[in-house]
Amino acid sequence: MIRFLLLQNRAGKTRLAKYYIPMEDSEKHALEHEVHKLIASRDPKFTNFVEFKANKVIYRRYAGLFFAMCVDVTDNELAYLESIHLFVEILDHYFNNVCELDLVFNFHKVYLILDEFILGGEIQESSKKVILERLTELEQMQT
Repeated sequence: MIRFLLLQNRAGKTRLAKYYIPMEDSEKHALEHEVHKLIASRDPKFTNFVEFKANKVIYRRYAGLFFAMCVDVTDNELAYLESIHLFVEILDHYFNNVCELDLVFNFHKVYLILDEFILGGEIQESSKKVILERLTELEQMQT
């Protein structure tokens, strides 16, 4: 199960945070700081998986953004690493070459995309085509 998903820039500013377990706001802020400190200082030669408390953090860096997921220790790391890549591909296709400002100014759309992809801490859909079709349908409903 996914505990939380974070998108942070190199400076440690959180651009997106989605928690699938209940936490206090102070805990969330401390957690975001710890995760950024943990993954930003790692050598790129190391794996993209790191143990974090009683869980694992799987992360990937794209340009100036870190995409990080905290999952159970027994979960498959490669499946979640691939799901991070799929999320980035969907964002890239939806925003036509996504950048950090797209995430900041269209955060509600990013959460919408995330909710089409992950529900209740579990990956619900792994097909890029199906997710993009669903997003197109939602866009048409709004207009």
